[in-house]
Amino acid sequence: MKGLETTDLPLKLFKRGKVRDVYEFNDNLLIVSTDRISAFDYILPSMIPDKGKVLNQISSFWFDRTGDKFQNHIVSSSPEDIPEFSNFSEKISGRSILGKKLRPFPIEAIVRNYIVGSGWKSYQKEGNICGVDLPTGLKFGQKFPEPIFTPTTKEDDGHDENITFDEMKSIIGDDYSKKIRELSIDLFNQASGFAASKGIIIADTKFEFGMDENGNIIIIDEIFTPDSSRFWKADDYKEGIESPAYDKQFVRNFLLDSEWDRNSIPPRLPEDVINRTRDKYLEIFSILTGRTL
Repeated sequence: MKGLETTDLPLKLFKRGKVRDVYEFNDNLLIVSTDRISAFDYILPSMIPDKGKVLNQISSFWFDRTGDKFQNHIVSSSPEDIPEFSNFSEKISGRSILGKKLRPFPIEAIVRNYIVGSGWKSYQKEGNICGVDLPTGLKFGQKFPEPIFTPTTKEDDGHDENITFDEMKSIIGDDYSKKIRELSIDLFNQASGFAASKGIIIADTKFEFGMDENGNIIIIDEIFTPDSSRFWKADDYKEGIESPAYDKQFVRNFLLDSEWDRNSIPPRLPEDVINRTRDKYLEIFSILTGRTL
């Protein structure tokens, strides 16, 4: 089974990201999720079949579920049905959305509910995460008393950098910063409650926001996908240890155990790593949406 590596549609290319190919269509963007996978800031030479469909459809599920309260960029979650796209509808079916073309805020809004990953490293070193003071004596994987907001920069190349809320305000302004923080935590809480009913913990997640012509804050990109969120099975969670996550950890582990120097073209992934990663994406999709792909 081969994955979709890239697209070449008869539209003006707006951007080709690590995972998504984005095209201009009138005042909107056709966003196509490929099966590319990245790790350590590199796009890997191997695809994860159906990954793009999982990302697109699980994100569309959340956009639909939260759309009554939180404005998002969706114009159509089934652009393959648009007459102008009929010549290439099969190529984009199930893995694309038509979204509003907005001005993106140059930050990523990260909400954390458990202390793991880079947040744990920051806490060990500095006693805080992005300037958010935390109680002393927290254990790895411990749940915070309440979710915390920890923004980063949004870099096209290289690592996003942690910033404090005050630094975020200096970049996009006080009012927008406060609104984005409030929106992010509210959205996280709403989704966390639903996920919990499915036996899933959302340990942390990231959002991206844009601004429309009237200055409204709009959710863009993706939400609550296994690329943007750390999902755990509630039954597997134990404080103090790394809980198995529904993400690309199989890929990261393979690369860490390989001889790759992270300064050259990454190696191809073994079929076993590809299949196990694909299975994880399909599993979390089915658990959360109640559907098969």
